[in-house]
Amino acid sequence: MFQNKQEFKDKYMSYCLQEIGRPFERCSDRERFYVLADMISDNAREIESAHGKQKEKKKVFYFSMEFLIGRLLDDYLSNLGIRDMVEDGLKDLGADLEALELQEREPGLGNGGLGRLAACFLDSMAALGVAGYGNGIRYKYGLFRQKIEDGRQKELADNWLENDYPWEVRKDDSTVFVRFGGEVKRHEEDGRFWFTWEGGELVRAVPYDVPIVGHNGTRVSNLRLWSTEPYKDDFDIDAFDRGEYSEAVRYRADAEAISYMLYPNDSNINGKRLRLKQEYLFVAAGLSTILRSYYDYYGEDWEKFPSRVAIHTNDTHPALCAPELMRMLMDDYDVDWDTAWDIVTKSVSFTNHTILSEALECWPIDIMRQMLPRTYMIIEEIDRRFKESVPIDIENRHRVLANTSILWDGTVRMANLSIIASYSVNGVAALHTEILKNIVFSDFYKLMPEKFNNKTNGVSHRRFLAESNRPLENLINTAIGKDWIGDASKLSELYKEENNPAFLHALEAAKRANKERLAYFLKVGCMTNVIPDGVFDIQVKRFHAYKRQLLNVFKIIDYYFRLLDGTAPELPPCNFIFAGKAAQGYKFAKDVIYLINRVAEKINNDERVAGKIKVVFVENFSVGTGQLIYPAADISEQISTAGMEASGTGNMKFMMNGAITLGTLDGANVEILEKVGEENITIFGLRAEEVEHLRETGDYQAFSYYNGNARIKRVVDSLTDGTFSDKLDDFAGIRDELVFSNDYFFVLRDMPAYIEAWEKTMKIYADREHWNRISLRNIAASGFFSSDRTIKEYADEIWGC
Repeated sequence: MFQNKQEFKDKYMSYCLQEIGRPFERCSDRERFYVLADMISDNAREIESAHGKQKEKKKVFYFSMEFLIGRLLDDYLSNLGIRDMVEDGLKDLGADLEALELQEREPGLGNGGLGRLAACFLDSMAALGVAGYGNGIRYKYGLFRQKIEDGRQKELADNWLENDYPWEVRKDDSTVFVRFGGEVKRHEEDGRFWFTWEGGELVRAVPYDVPIVGHNGTRVSNLRLWSTEPYKDDFDIDAFDRGEYSEAVRYRADAEAISYMLYPNDSNINGKRLRLKQEYLFVAAGLSTILRSYYDYYGEDWEKFPSRVAIHTNDTHPALCAPELMRMLMDDYDVDWDTAWDIVTKSVSFTNHTILSEALECWPIDIMRQMLPRTYMIIEEIDRRFKESVPIDIENRHRVLANTSILWDGTVRMANLSIIASYSVNGVAALHTEILKNIVFSDFYKLMPEKFNNKTNGVSHRRFLAESNRPLENLINTAIGKDWIGDASKLSELYKEENNPAFLHALEAAKRANKERLAYFLKVGCMTNVIPDGVFDIQVKRFHAYKRQLLNVFKIIDYYFRLLDGTAPELPPCNFIFAGKAAQGYKFAKDVIYLINRVAEKINNDERVAGKIKVVFVENFSVGTGQLIYPAADISEQISTAGMEASGTGNMKFMMNGAITLGTLDGANVEILEKVGEENITIFGLRAEEVEHLRETGDYQAFSYYNGNARIKRVVDSLTDGTFSDKLDDFAGIRDELVFSNDYFFVLRDMPAYIEAWEKTMKIYADREHWNRISLRNIAASGFFSSDRTIKEYADEIWGC
C-alpha cells in the first residue's frame, strides 16, 4: 500500500499506464475506477494471503444463497483507512472519487435482508479476526432489475457482469465437479460394503473469490462464489447438422443455467429442479473444498474436524450440508457412519430466518431421489434413525413424528433436516426465537431444548452509518471521537449530548443535508419534487403481504381523503417513500406496488394538497439506494403483522441514522423498544399472542370491520370505485383478500391504531428540539444492533472461535 498522498498519486498514474495503456489524463471515469479497484484489491489479497493459512485458527464457513455485498470501493477505502488520502490525491489529479464510485455496478447476489445480513457478517468476521469464509453462487443475472412502467413492476435481466467485476479472482485450480442424477451401486468385499455414485450429469463448479476487508484493514474474509460450466465442451455436431441448433448446445445451456438467476420461479417442475440443483451445487462444491483443504492440512485426523471447522447454514437453502458432508466423509474418505454423524452433528449449525410456511422449504421426494440418489439415501437413513430415537412412550407420538420427521407426505422437509443434523438452532430476534420454540418447532424444542438459542441480528454500522451518512459520522466524531467505528457500543456516549442545544441543532442540520441529497436523487431518478422541509416517512422492504405495505398506503389514502374534506389534523408536510421488489410470480405484492404508484400519481397531481403530501416509489431498490435513503428518514415504518417478521434489519439501519421507529411489537422492534425506551419509539397494534389467538379462535371478522368503520370502508371502496384506476377490477384482488378472505394479516384490524400512532408521531415532529433529542437517543442506543455484537455472540456461543 502507499504511505502518503504523493506515493498514491505516483502509483495510481503508473497503474493507469500499465493497465489501460494511456496516461491518467486520457482515461475515462470507468477506466479510472477499474485502475483504482485493481490497486486496492491487490492490497486486499496481500492481507488475505498473510492470514489465510493459519492452521491453528478455527475456520467458519458461512453457507448462504445470498450475499448482498453492494459496492465495495468505499468499504475498502474506509476499512483500509485511506479514503481521505485517496480522495485528496484524486482531487489533485483532477478526478472526483464519488464519480469513480458511481462507476461500480452492484453485484446481483441477493434480494433482501437475508443476503445483506450475510454480507454484514463477513464484514464483522473480518473486523473481529474470525476466520470467515462465505460460500454462495455467482449469479450471472442476479434476481432481476426492477423497472416501473405505467405504475407496474416489470422484471428485466440484471446483467451486472456485463463488464468485468474488478474485485473477484477466478480460481480454476479449485474447480469442483458436481454430479446430478445417475445411480448408486452397492459394493461388498470381505464383509465390508460401500457405495459409489456413478453416471448422470457432471458440471464444473468454478470458484470466484472476493476479499471482504475488515475494519482497520488487518483481516479479510473470503467470499467464494460458484459459477457453473459444462463438464466438457459437449457440442453436438450431428444435431447441429440436422438443423437442431438448440439441441446442439443444450448440455452447455443446462449447465450454465444453474448459476444464471437467484430464485428461479419454482411453481413448475423445471423451476423446482433448477432450484434444487442450485442448492446442491453450492453445498457440494463448498464442502468439497473444505474437506480437500482439511485433508491437505491434517490428513485423516477427522475426529478433530469439529474443533477446527464450523459450518453454518443461513436458512434452509444450504440444508443439504449435513447429508452431503456425510456422503463425502463416507464415500470419498472412507469414514464409517457413526464417526461421520458425530462429525456432522458437532460441525453444522443452523439459523432459521422465517416462520412462513412457504419459506420452510419442502422438496418432492421423487425429484430429490432422481437428482441426488446417494444423498437422498443418506437422508432416508437419518430420518429412519431419528424416528427410532423418539421415545415410544412420548405423549402424542404420532403427532410428534408428523411434525418432526424429515420425510413426510411425499416431501423432504429441509427445516426438519437442518434441526436434526445441527448442534445449534438459532432464531434471529428474541420474539422470533420464542415463536420457534413454542409454536413452529415446539415438538423439536421439547425433544432437544439444548439446541435452541437466540442471536439477534445486527447490521454493519460502518457501512450503514459511517459510510452512508458522512454528515452524521463527522458530528459523532467531533462529540465522542472515532473509537465507535471499531466498537459500536461506544455510541452510547452520545447520551451526554441530549441536553446540548448546539449538538441537537447540528444533528438536525445533518439530517437536513441528507434529506436534500435524497430529494435531488428522487427529482432526477423518480421525476418527483418532494418537500425537503417535510417529514420523510419511509418504508423500504421486500414486498409481501405480512410486511403490510398495504396498511401504509391505506393510511395515506385515508389522510388524503381527510385533507380533502377538511377533517385532517394539523400536521407537518409529509413525504411518503416506498421501495422494494415483489417476487416475479407474487401477484398480490405486485398489485400493491401498482396501487402505490396510482395513489402517487393521483396525490402528486392534486393541487388541493400541494405542499402537504407527496408519495414516491423508488424503483430497483439496492444497497446503494438504501445508503441514500436510510440517513434521510425521519419515520421508519416497521409495521409487519406481529409474530410474522423474524427480525428485520432495515429497522436497525434506520435507527442508527436517527429515524424514529413506528412499528408493531414484531421481530427486533421488541429489542429496539427495550434499548431505546417506550418514549423514543411508537408502538401500535395487535401483539403476537393476540394474532395467534384470533387465528385459532376465528374471532376476527374482517367484513365486520369493513362495514363498521366508515373511514375503513371509504378507503377499501376506493380500490374499486374508479378513484385510482379507470379499470375497476385492477385492485379487486386486494379488496377480496381483505374483505372476503378475512384479512389474514390483520390490515383492517390494525388500521385505526396505526393511523392514531402515526398522527402521534407526526405531532412530536413539530416540536423540533424534542424530536432531535429522541433521534439522538435512537442513535446512542443503536450500538447493540451492530453485526459485530452478533458475530461475537455466534463466535463465542455457537462456533467456539
